[in-house]
Amino acid sequence: MFKRALSLYRRFFWSSEKLARFNGVNIGKNCRIQDVVFGSEPYLITIGDNVRLTNGCKIFTHGGAGVLRVKYPNIDFFGKVVIKDNVYIGNNCLIMPGVTIGSNVLVAAGSVVTKSVPNGVVVGGNPAKVLGSITDFEEKMLSKNVASKGMNKTEKEKYLLSLPDSVFIKK
Repeated sequence: MFKRALSLYRRFFWSSEKLARFNGVNIGKNCRIQDVVFGSEPYLITIGDNVRLTNGCKIFTHGGAGVLRVKYPNIDFFGKVVIKDNVYIGNNCLIMPGVTIGSNVLVAAGSVVTKSVPNGVVVGGNPAKVLGSITDFEEKMLSKNVASKGMNKTEKEKYLLSLPDSVFIKK
């Protein structure tokens, strides 16, 4: 009972990053980790520096063995997951076992990453595919820069509501 209470305390009162480190995830410097599920073998996950993992992401290190256990009762298999430096992973992404995500990568929200991702790209979709380069993304988004980083909530709201529609992203 005490173990269960302690587990609930950690889950609700510790930051996601602190809980992940406690459970064995190897996390670099200057990372922001929101509400992320690290699966049952978090010690098989390595996260580099300057990584942002947003709400709802799930990282898997195993899966599928259960269907083979009638024939092979002892079967188990795993894949380490490596997320290198300067990576942004959008909300509700799924990262599958054995995947390495290279440096300077943006993973679009809702993506299912089933294969390793090279350095310097934007990926998205199910399954995730390369959509373009970070350089192309940078060039496109610089024209939409409203320079609001660092403003408090009230300043940001007032500022954004004062801008013309032409500065906002349109799809």
